[in-house]
Amino acid sequence: MTQSILITGCSSGIGYYCAKALTEQGFNIVASCRKPEDVERLNQEGIRCVQLDVTSEQSITDGLQQALAITGGSIDVLFNNAAYGQPGALEDLPTSALREQFEANFFGWHELTKQVIPLMLAQGHGKIVQNSSVLGLVAMKYRGAYNASKFAIEGYTDTLRLELTNTPITISLIEPGPIESQFRANAKRMFERHIDMAGSRHHDNYQDTLSRLGKEEVTNKFTLKPDAVLRPLLDVINSSHPKSRYYVTQPTYIFGFLRRILPTHLLDKLLIKSN
Repeated sequence: MTQSILITGCSSGIGYYCAKALTEQGFNIVASCRKPEDVERLNQEGIRCVQLDVTSEQSITDGLQQALAITGGSIDVLFNNAAYGQPGALEDLPTSALREQFEANFFGWHELTKQVIPLMLAQGHGKIVQNSSVLGLVAMKYRGAYNASKFAIEGYTDTLRLELTNTPITISLIEPGPIESQFRANAKRMFERHIDMAGSRHHDNYQDTLSRLGKEEVTNKFTLKPDAVLRPLLDVINSSHPKSRYYVTQPTYIFGFLRRILPTHLLDKLLIKSN
């Protein structure tokens, strides 16, 4: 039987690529996007898509019900992917910006997961996949809001894995480093929305941040294309015993290893130089 897979955050980047590729491979895919125009665009491309805004509980409920209507009432795999990055030094971030970051990157994931678990328990099987980040393993400066949301997802998922023991549901983390997407462009927009650059003691460093986020071309030699995330996602989909964690990109392997072996002050010396 063809597996039904719900993917959030499919307007671009990892979500879009995975939804398109899995649709072409014959899986029963339901993509979701926040904006109606993106939903329409994906549907026109032959990718079945529903509107689901992870910052709205009602939208999550409505979107899930629309997805179930498409799949015939089952969700075999949930891929929580919708997220964005809010740049800026923590001291410069309005608390409201941090709340917005967690609404999109954490609380919305919890609400959707909470609604999907009873369905998976009732149908007797299910897989939940969380698209985390290398920044859920180590922190980098001027990414505090995003770091915090991904560290939270890591702890949330580890806890949920323990609580799902002896159930027919598995939960896995995919932890990518840099991937080609609209992430930087979206982050630049959120930076400009929330950060008072002129009044910050980090003003000079922010110039570098804006320059990096504004570049259209990929400058990080470790950046991979979204198919690097599709591979572990397929492994989860096709495996009877998926792994708890999947590292993606060389920086994730490097920093995952260094976090385990280095004392904090030495790891900090490396991270402070990272961009």
